[in-house]
Parts: sequence; C-alpha cells; structure tokens
Amino acid sequence: MSKLLIGKLSDIDIRGSRTVRVKETEIAVFRLEDGSVLAIENRCPHKGGLLSEGMVCGTVVHCPLHDWKVDLQSGLVKDPDDGCVTTFATEIDPENGAIYVTL
Repeated sequence: MSKLLIGKLSDIDIRGSRTVRVKETEIAVFRLEDGSVLAIENRCPHKGGLLSEGMVCGTVVHCPLHDWKVDLQSGLVKDPDDGCVTTFATEIDPENGAIYVTL
C-alpha cells in the first residue's frame, strides 16, 4: 500500500469532486457537505458512467447516465440495482489540508 498526495482540501468545493488517474485506474475524490473526503473508482458498474460527474446527496453519488446510486463509503450500489465499485481510504493532513489517497 502507498499514499498518494492528490491535492488540497481547498481544491475541491463542498459536494464537488476531482479525478486523479493512477496507472489504469481513474479515481473520483468527493468532498462531502461535512468537509470529509471519500474516494471511489470513477466508473459506474452499470454502463461505465463517470461518477465524478454525478450529483452527491449525503454519502451517495448518483450516476449521471441512469441514476444508479453508489454509496461513497462502501462502494455498494443501492437497491433495487446491484453492483459495487472499489473504494480508497483517504486522509486529510489537519495542518495544511493536503489530501492523500491510499492505494
């Protein structure tokens, strides 16, 4: 496992996202309304929609293609749909707001 610096907390608006590519994987990093940061694979398991372009409600992102709802904490798709995406641990440095994603 390794930690990757992906930016600063101030780089992502509340309820916004940014993406980072690591080799073959694109990761969507979301800043939630409470200021926390969560990261998941940027691909809906249904049709490959870019989750980073979806609307965030609480800890769920709605896929922009067909409105599948993906839990940002677990990566699981909400009922009645089925599937999952990879999640990545995140860490925020309280001193400088740097965001790290663990791969």
